[in-house]
Amino acid sequence: MSNPAPIDDALILPGPLSWRIGYAEIAALARVKRPVPTTWSRRHVDFPAPVIREGGSPLFDAREVVDWLVRTGRGNTEPRRLWAEAALHTLAAWRSSGLSAPVLVGALTALLCLRQQYDAPVGSHPWGDLLTQAAELDPEDTFLVSELRAVPDPERLGLALGALADELAEAAYTPAEAFEWVLEARRRLGSHDLAADEPTPAVARVLAALAGVDARPDESVLATPYARSGDLLAALHAAAAEDSGHTYLAAEPDPTLTRLVRRRMLVRGVYEFSLDVAEGGELSTDDWGDPDVLVCALPYEAGETRSTRRALERIQDLTDYLGDGSTAVVLGPADALVRPLPRHGAADRLRRSFLNDGLLKAAISLPGGAFAYRPGYRTAVWILARTPEDERAGRVLLADYSAQPLTEPVLDGLAEDIAIWRASAWHGDRRHRLRHAAVVPAKELDDRPGSAFTPQHRAPEARHTRTVAERPARIADMERHLAELDERATRRAAVDGPLKTGAVLRPEEQSVRRTTVRQLLKDRRLRRRPGHRIAPEHLSTDGHYAVIGPEEILGTARLGRRRIDRGLVLTAYDHIQFTEPGDLVVTTSPRFGIHVDTEGLSVVVAPARILRVHPDADPPIRPRALAALLRAAASEHGRTNGAVRASYGIEDLSVPDLGREELERYEAVLAEIERRAELLRQQSEALDDLARITAAGMADGTLTIQHPPALPVLPGTDD
Repeated sequence: MSNPAPIDDALILPGPLSWRIGYAEIAALARVKRPVPTTWSRRHVDFPAPVIREGGSPLFDAREVVDWLVRTGRGNTEPRRLWAEAALHTLAAWRSSGLSAPVLVGALTALLCLRQQYDAPVGSHPWGDLLTQAAELDPEDTFLVSELRAVPDPERLGLALGALADELAEAAYTPAEAFEWVLEARRRLGSHDLAADEPTPAVARVLAALAGVDARPDESVLATPYARSGDLLAALHAAAAEDSGHTYLAAEPDPTLTRLVRRRMLVRGVYEFSLDVAEGGELSTDDWGDPDVLVCALPYEAGETRSTRRALERIQDLTDYLGDGSTAVVLGPADALVRPLPRHGAADRLRRSFLNDGLLKAAISLPGGAFAYRPGYRTAVWILARTPEDERAGRVLLADYSAQPLTEPVLDGLAEDIAIWRASAWHGDRRHRLRHAAVVPAKELDDRPGSAFTPQHRAPEARHTRTVAERPARIADMERHLAELDERATRRAAVDGPLKTGAVLRPEEQSVRRTTVRQLLKDRRLRRRPGHRIAPEHLSTDGHYAVIGPEEILGTARLGRRRIDRGLVLTAYDHIQFTEPGDLVVTTSPRFGIHVDTEGLSVVVAPARILRVHPDADPPIRPRALAALLRAAASEHGRTNGAVRASYGIEDLSVPDLGREELERYEAVLAEIERRAELLRQQSEALDDLARITAAGMADGTLTIQHPPALPVLPGTDD
């Protein structure tokens, strides 16, 4: 299908369109890093020229930018999505034309639903004809007619909205996808009430995955109480197999949202004979039977008024819908679902009753951010299933993802763990290693009143994982490595003796010339090379090339731990320049730091950058000496509290310009210090690794100490 033509502003808007975007918005539109659009405008003569400047920053005509992106194929956004974004930004401009956000979203989604139901464009029909079609389709006005009648000045605005609905549907290929795009844009349209109490799209998708919808037999009943605008119901439909014939039930007290959910599912091809969206708090199960899958997010309540007991009572009410073999996935407040409760209190007794009945199968702690509008709201997920008493395993999976980012790989890993846990009939599979989780006996939790529903230690199965089984061997290897380092240190001390720098006071008649980094660059004794911007997901611990950034320079990350794969360097980052032996890698953010890369062939990550010593500089420069002198100079001009930057930049730092003979002596001293420090660093890292692995085994109960080393006797204590 060819790309849709650009939208005719005169047709769509009641006034002239003024959509101006800056570099940051262009980057978001094209899904690239922020500096990329600046590079495009500098390198490509056909890049659109700025139409205006505000506060010194250029603003561009968005239509020209979209046209350029589509024409050149640059960026990471599909052309059809670019045109849809243009249409959605046009939609946002409608808010200034007298249409409120609820009326705008309601009318546009109704038009998309009408287009899908009749499989015909709506922009070319008179408004009266559209109302007639809507009344025929919705004679009782349960999802469509009122939204169209609410449009003011329909002969003008209605026609334009119809054209915009057609434009979105053409760009999206289907009205259903266009419908979802409109709801994705609800925040920018000002419809915050539609988004405030909905989980993020990634969380909605993982909740549907946790319910195992894709593995459900055809013609199952899927339900979402507290449906809100239908994000979870749509996620269930998206996760289900195509043509599965499922029935979808929902309940929502807000009548406006109830109508929106009906439109949303109808436009997805779920028709009235397999859809029931009830207005209120109760699902319509009398005609359809109990749901096979129930997924919901409990309504948000502020922390000041939130009741842990009330949240648990709501879940208890939901379990009345569950028959044998049914599953419920519930997102709710972490303080009720997984955090410690007052011992033997009403909430504690109610929570432990889910263990006694064998209903609770998994409790999963999530990090903040499950609700975009509630960043401080900590949530958790319960998975409940009703199983016959003689089939109950008496075990519960406890997972703690509270310290993990809500990224797609993390959530996919969680969904995989739960899928295997469900497939094992809630018994567990010893061949599968759980991520951030443990399987514990339900009785063990029930015997600890008030305790948190989080993994406190490894399950017995963890003893059989490869990581745990190999710990004693890894510890033995580290002990041998430490013994070798100790022996090497002893030999060196015997041969080299104590370190002697030969430092004395400089005679007064031997003055020191001074220079700055700026002067060294100007004289070409130093060369400057930029660092590179590397996507965090492209860094790993087993790549081919070491990565050096501010973390490594400042000591918050171990040198050589972060690496990048050769394949990525040759494809996604073919512009990368490696370090050379003797390069100085410097950073000023978050504070000054400098590192001498003696090996070379590393990748420097911005905001760190390279200062490269010219090998034939005259007078000469030595990397270790310059690095030490710059550290000393920077320490005198550090950033004061509250200041945005240090009082001196790197280029302004003043250092002694030493003569050749003195410079060589100083470089030799620094090389000897570095050699001895490297041996100590290796010992320190080996000791850190030994302590870390031993502590991990002691903490999860898989290691014990048999023959401890002789402990020193402290002064003043008995032998």
